[in-house]
Amino acid sequence: MEKICAALESQFPCREAVISSLAELIGDSQEAYPPAIYIFGHSGTGKTSLTNSFLQQCQKQQKVRIAQLNAIECYTTKIMIENVLDALEAKQQSADNMLEFVEQLRCLHGQETQGFLIAIDNAERLRDMDANVLPVLLRLQQLTSLNLCVLLLSQLPFEKYYNKTGLSEIITLHLAQYNKAETLRILSSDFAQVRQELLQQQSHQQQRLAICDEAMTPDFYSNYLNLFLSVFYKACRDVPELRLTARKCFGIYLEPVLDGSVECTDVSRLWRHIAGPLRAALTQIYMRIEKSGETEIEDQSVRKLAQSLELPYYGKYLLIAAFLASHNSAKQDKRLFVKHHGKQRKRMQTVNARAKNAEKMSTTLGPKSFSIDRLLAIFYAILDEKVGLTCNLLSQISTLVHLKLLAFVSGEQNIMDGSAKLQCTVGLEFVLYIGKVVGFNVRQYLCDFM
Repeated sequence: MEKICAALESQFPCREAVISSLAELIGDSQEAYPPAIYIFGHSGTGKTSLTNSFLQQCQKQQKVRIAQLNAIECYTTKIMIENVLDALEAKQQSADNMLEFVEQLRCLHGQETQGFLIAIDNAERLRDMDANVLPVLLRLQQLTSLNLCVLLLSQLPFEKYYNKTGLSEIITLHLAQYNKAETLRILSSDFAQVRQELLQQQSHQQQRLAICDEAMTPDFYSNYLNLFLSVFYKACRDVPELRLTARKCFGIYLEPVLDGSVECTDVSRLWRHIAGPLRAALTQIYMRIEKSGETEIEDQSVRKLAQSLELPYYGKYLLIAAFLASHNSAKQDKRLFVKHHGKQRKRMQTVNARAKNAEKMSTTLGPKSFSIDRLLAIFYAILDEKVGLTCNLLSQISTLVHLKLLAFVSGEQNIMDGSAKLQCTVGLEFVLYIGKVVGFNVRQYLCDFM
């Protein structure tokens, strides 16, 4: 058990408590496993990678057989059964239903294997299979009399699974989102790899190589990550996405140091240099658009992505409404979306405020949070036709979140009462092309262009 914990704690920092809990539950195959464990948390919290690594360590250090599968790939009961039996080396003949599945597992009695571990990712998909699949999996240990544990991984809490027939009690482990300090620690753990890659890139230029070797210290990289998270952390807490974006932007941050125009200790000048690119990257997070020196190529990439996105008609308007809510002040909603809002007196303060430069424009500063009520109010204001507030319409908001075009800031469990806060994660060019598809002029409703 201690060897497994030691091997994983360095690989998954800030998850020591979860690793310890798993080790107590299934770390020793000579002790009885619990029938099932439910592991849940948001995307990017390490559920799948941690569980799979833990199971592989168990297999390596103990006489344990493991099965790892994804319920999205195993979309029917038969496919799931066959995958599990193949992985556990228990398949003797074809199994078409859960009864035959249990019978074949019972044949594993008397073998030298001390335990069996089955991990199923995206376990919420099991609810769409035959009604007996989930209840049987939760009682598989009892039905087979094997030292067997089923681990279910999902983003949903287990309360969403209960059905009319009821389900067996299950041990739950929650992987909370990383806080800012934990995210900084995780990203800082990449320092050695990032440094090595940069030194290899600069190996053909001796002067830049020497500067890079001297400047690339843990403190320098930590300062950069603090600046990076000050921009990105509120909008995105998905660690793999943050890690990818941080590496992409670090080359821009380091460039003035390498060319000798800025000292590596001059944090304020480095911030002024990186602030714009970071805000631009924020508008394209989750969107795999390769940066190009030519604006035309970049526009084509955005256009291609927008055109390939097959959203429902109202879903497109919801996305536009979300972008307008994220990049306009709530104080301006009446002036922008109400036809007879009265005259607006021109004051010098207003005139001067409109003379802002590109760095201070809302569309380049990054998205702001908004409520569901405000999103729907803007949606109805920009939509020409009348449409009722239905479950289908609200489900399209969840679809946009699932596609990562919108992101929850808070209250993701409270969509219906209106207390949830969201952000729009797509950029201006993307929304402009969506607007063209439905014949809507997005710029006309943005304060930056009025």
